[in-house]
Amino acid sequence: MSRTNYLHDKMRWRAVGILQDCSRQSAIARELNVHRSAIHRLWNHYQRDENTIRRRGSGRRRITTKANDLYLLQCARRRRTLKA
Repeated sequence: MSRTNYLHDKMRWRAVGILQDCSRQSAIARELNVHRSAIHRLWNHYQRDENTIRRRGSGRRRITTKANDLYLLQCARRRRTLKA
């Protein structure tokens, strides 16, 4: 049976409860049938934020805002011969 990197809500709270009882991360990973790195990331996130909510991954963060994008697009359309 293959291991996964994803934990459902109930499994996350269960893993945190077991981790608080000073159990080893590798033993918990075996018990829940997930990869050890998933438990490690969960524990780091819980220690930092005291929460187990999964944040939605949105990919790479934007450097420019929507307004800046529209302005740059408008400038590019006005002066097509200029370089970016």
